[in-house]
Amino acid sequence: MLNLTSVAPWLQKQGVYGPVTATLDWCELNHQFSPYIAEMANTFSNLFTVGIALCGWKEARLEGLPERFVVGYAGIALVGIGSFLFHATLKFGAQLADELPMIYVGSMSLWLLFDDEPGFGLRSSRTKLLIICLALFDVLFTWSYMAYRNPVYHQVVFASLVLSTAFRIAYILQKSEASRRIPDKKKSAIGKLFTTGAAIFALGFFIWNMDNLFCHILTRWKIAVGWPLAFLLEGHSWWHVLTGSGTYFMYIGIQCTALCVKDDPQNYTVKFLYGLPHVRKLHAKAE
Repeated sequence: MLNLTSVAPWLQKQGVYGPVTATLDWCELNHQFSPYIAEMANTFSNLFTVGIALCGWKEARLEGLPERFVVGYAGIALVGIGSFLFHATLKFGAQLADELPMIYVGSMSLWLLFDDEPGFGLRSSRTKLLIICLALFDVLFTWSYMAYRNPVYHQVVFASLVLSTAFRIAYILQKSEASRRIPDKKKSAIGKLFTTGAAIFALGFFIWNMDNLFCHILTRWKIAVGWPLAFLLEGHSWWHVLTGSGTYFMYIGIQCTALCVKDDPQNYTVKFLYGLPHVRKLHAKAE
């Protein structure tokens, strides 16, 4: 049996950023390869999220979709950049750069779905009121999380936002007045996109928890197989890849729902490019 006492010095290594101040640390050994990167695999796996978000951003700009959806892709990329900094430094400030944008993107998704009056401008009273509510929520959460540095609090709030988004989409597609205008085939396509994203996200969450629960065993396996092959056993890195993919699919479902509610559903469809879904215009441009 492998003796893990040899791993202890690695776990105690400090990089150029000083001691860990984040409220979370992960199974990957700290500063094993560089004094500048605390967790190599967990850091660079975030480039997948950034890349997939930039791909969606580029396609949305080329397609001329309303600016609010383009901003959403930028928010997803910001989460990946923040997570990159967090895992590279394990500092609390960088942790906030990861976790706060997750809340901002989640709350913005609800804004996209509740702002259901026709048109994509920002002049209507309902739109302005929802923006104020969005800003107040984000500010209050930011203040409370910096005061109460409990990662479980963040996880509960984020999960609540995701569940609320799912319930809102289900209501729009099944119960709202707008559901009568949306063809059943399009409703089914939206449901499949969002459900697929949610399932991929849930798989990432499961792997992340397995990584936490069986860290000691996984560390033994990593040492046994050696690097770079051992990078495949970094469960939190797979969380980044899977949640990046899941978020992308869910966001496409959110876009389609909002577009169908605020505009003619016949104006939009979804096409796949390089394995990723993208919203495409069919007829008139959205105002």
